[in-house]
Amino acid sequence: MNTVVAAPLVPVLAVVGVGLIGGSFAAALKERGAVGRVLGVGRQAATLEQALELGLIDDIVTLEQAGQQADLILLAMPVGATASILAQLRPFLRPDTIITDAGSTKVNVVEAAKAALGDRIGQFIPGHPIAGAEKTGPQAAEAGLYKGRTVVLTPLDENPSAARAFLTRVWECCGARVMVMGAQVHDTTLASVSHVPHLLSSVFMWQVASAHDSDLRMALAGSGFRDFTRIAAGSPEVWRDIFLANRSAVLSELQEVKAALSRAEQALQNADGTELQDFLEHAALARRFWGSRSGLT
Repeated sequence: MNTVVAAPLVPVLAVVGVGLIGGSFAAALKERGAVGRVLGVGRQAATLEQALELGLIDDIVTLEQAGQQADLILLAMPVGATASILAQLRPFLRPDTIITDAGSTKVNVVEAAKAALGDRIGQFIPGHPIAGAEKTGPQAAEAGLYKGRTVVLTPLDENPSAARAFLTRVWECCGARVMVMGAQVHDTTLASVSHVPHLLSSVFMWQVASAHDSDLRMALAGSGFRDFTRIAAGSPEVWRDIFLANRSAVLSELQEVKAALSRAEQALQNADGTELQDFLEHAALARRFWGSRSGLT
């Protein structure tokens, strides 16, 4: 009796940028047996070789080869490179290949994709996994990175419903929860809960590191300093592109932060213990509620 072996959900996956995000995506699908072959594309030969040694990818290929062979292509490089990568891919894309991305901004990515792909735009489904860490490179990849995490898709009118459903299944196979929203709503919201926090962490870290007694300060720094500055260790190239791409929303959110900081500063200047406690209590309760609801502490 012959045994019928089901084909993997993604016969051939190509990952452009095999670092934490792209490498973890490949690792998750490999762990679930949901991918046949994984092709790696990138600028750094050493990084690709490391990804190959770690088993994250099965072959190192060019963009041309990725376009010709892959059923699904994940773009996991800085968002500023989106237009160039897609323009290079377009001449070699098979008509049934689906492309998605993992960029932290979406409006600029959609604009870049439309300009680069033209009438092939229906093959591109924008996405953003809300997961990551300050670590970078293939060695940081982990198969469980997306378990229980949210992945936002901002599909286009041109995307076929079957392609949307397929990409949703792929992310769910990685253990993620998929949420659908518009690109502008995504960028405005992420400016508040992702982009500005990273900027503030970096600004604070810059200020401490630039102080004349920075060595002493860091020698005395504890867990609070560690937690607040952790994300400042992220990739400067990636975050530069994010801040510039979502500049308007980030600047708008910074005005709100300045207003809140001014309120706290005024209470301190006035030695107003009641106002200061109310301010801190509101923040503490909100953080505890979010922690209990999200499962993240």
